[in-house]
Amino acid sequence: MRRTPSRRIMFALVLLCSWVLAVPARAQQQAPEDPEDDKQLGLWLDQGLSTDLSPNKSLDVEFHERFDEGASNLYEYFVQAGIAFRLQPWLTLIPVYRYQRYPGNPALAYENRVLINLTLSTPQKPWRYSLRTLVEGRFPESRPASARFRFRPGVDYTLPFRMARRPVLIISNEFFVVPGTNSFASGGAYTQNRFQVGVRLPISNACSIRPYYLIQSVNLPAGWDTNEIVGISLAFKIPKKKQ
Repeated sequence: MRRTPSRRIMFALVLLCSWVLAVPARAQQQAPEDPEDDKQLGLWLDQGLSTDLSPNKSLDVEFHERFDEGASNLYEYFVQAGIAFRLQPWLTLIPVYRYQRYPGNPALAYENRVLINLTLSTPQKPWRYSLRTLVEGRFPESRPASARFRFRPGVDYTLPFRMARRPVLIISNEFFVVPGTNSFASGGAYTQNRFQVGVRLPISNACSIRPYYLIQSVNLPAGWDTNEIVGISLAFKIPKKKQ
């Protein structure tokens, strides 16, 4: 008479198969890495428009494009707008809304953000010290919302050249902290760091260009990922029409 496996053995085999099949499924359900992570050498293009609404208030609109993989892949672009309130010569407050797209990203197509920009600065030249604090609310597609704090201390130095419009050396370092739930997988609460050095070159009273070099480090579950980025920033000032 042929022996048949007992019910206990059959039940154990079913559990084992179910566990093996469930492991890949759980791995697929893990949060994706932050799509802000640049890959290889990147190129960032920034365009900013500003127009005064009053002596202490202005409308600021910005457009940004992010390329990585040797500047061959457009992996991110966004537009944002806000009203800058210059409460004191050393204090500026800017509430901002941003709409962000991630072309070619299968895990995430877009993201909405609400930001509060609080900037403290010393108005005297040639040195100007500043601390920008950004409070971000991130609302990515099909992902839980999360909050993030960004702290960017920096220094500007007006170079002592005999020119009508002197270039300004700009150095800053930005720290990213997610205090609670993160929309994306991360190796810790300290999620990102950006060190930047650039030179702002005034072209006219209404236009300037700022080439810069940036080192981006992102804290991923597998460890820190560091990439180099070259950027070009254009800033335009739209004069207010006289009444």
